[in-house]
Amino acid sequence: MPAASRVLVVGAGIAGTAAAILLAEAGVAVDLVEVKPDVTALGSGITLQGNALRVMRQLGVWDAAREQGFAFDTVGFRAPDPAGTLVMEAADARFGGADLPATLGMYRPDLARLLVARATGLGVTVRYGTSVTALRGLTGQTGDGVDVTFTDGRAARYDVVVGADGIRSRVRDLLGIDAGTVPLGMGIFRAFTPRPASVTRTDLFYGGPSYIAGYCPTGQESLYCYLVEPARDRSGQTPGQLLADLRELSLAYHGPWDEIRAVLTDPATVSYTWFETHVVPAPWNRGRVVLIGDAAHTCPPTVAQGAAMAFEDGAVLAELLVTRPAVDEALWQAFTDRRFARASAVVEASNTLARWQLDRVQGDVGSLMGRLAAVLVAPA
Repeated sequence: MPAASRVLVVGAGIAGTAAAILLAEAGVAVDLVEVKPDVTALGSGITLQGNALRVMRQLGVWDAAREQGFAFDTVGFRAPDPAGTLVMEAADARFGGADLPATLGMYRPDLARLLVARATGLGVTVRYGTSVTALRGLTGQTGDGVDVTFTDGRAARYDVVVGADGIRSRVRDLLGIDAGTVPLGMGIFRAFTPRPASVTRTDLFYGGPSYIAGYCPTGQESLYCYLVEPARDRSGQTPGQLLADLRELSLAYHGPWDEIRAVLTDPATVSYTWFETHVVPAPWNRGRVVLIGDAAHTCPPTVAQGAAMAFEDGAVLAELLVTRPAVDEALWQAFTDRRFARASAVVEASNTLARWQLDRVQGDVGSLMGRLAAVLVAPA
């Protein structure tokens, strides 16, 4: 019998829906609340590496994701010269095993819809425009649950509460945890565009006016592109101004970028955010309330592992809640043992690459990625 029979998940992003799907599949009653008004997630595209795909297969969404997204097995590195010269093409690491692609690019809202549809199909109750205002009974490890009050005035009692509500986590605030989130000094433009036929994988341009210029195909007809610059306060800019600045910065990059720029015309597809980072010290739970995903750890997308870590958090937590006989200290220690060091290694590697780019130094990327690959190739 599962350790928990009724679970609340706060946040309908990757980590939260992964946990909800696997819990519901095992017969656990799951309520899922999301502060946003609908399933459409912020962002244009997402890069999903093999260990993320491995969990997606476990969740029952891999076949649909493969059909909607764009799979590839190599990564290219190009020079910021007038030809966009291809300097190197390398096989990407297959963190999910030989039977899965190395990488899948996908439109982020499509992924969100797939995950929520799978969850609701298994009986998960989803409420949008809703979060939590109070948690009581946090210290109970056995016997007692957690009493929750919601922003819509409702109240309910749960065996476990999962805080999967992102970098600005409300659940984390209610637990009194200061994540120590700090900016890294980088800002990123992202945009969603039609895919030129020449773009069949991610290419990265290092140098020029931006730290990184890249793109990732997200479907047969679409891609997302991005430029990373020194962080600026662009909060007062209109979408049209953001688009104009993105286009101007992209003029330093050629090859496929010239084709992308030609179709980069819709201001509504452009966003701008800062890179931020934190790792909440272990343990990530306070009694029967636990943090996962960006609520517990976040980092820049320099190694493209953010989504994979969120998927893994949700899957490991669900496994333990389903297979362990009780919600006790042994369960939480097992969760810490399987997640803290692994997620921390991803954050540290991501931040190290960002620091090298900020400092304009040539670090030993090969060694760093080799060490990380040795960690990630084994299932979480």
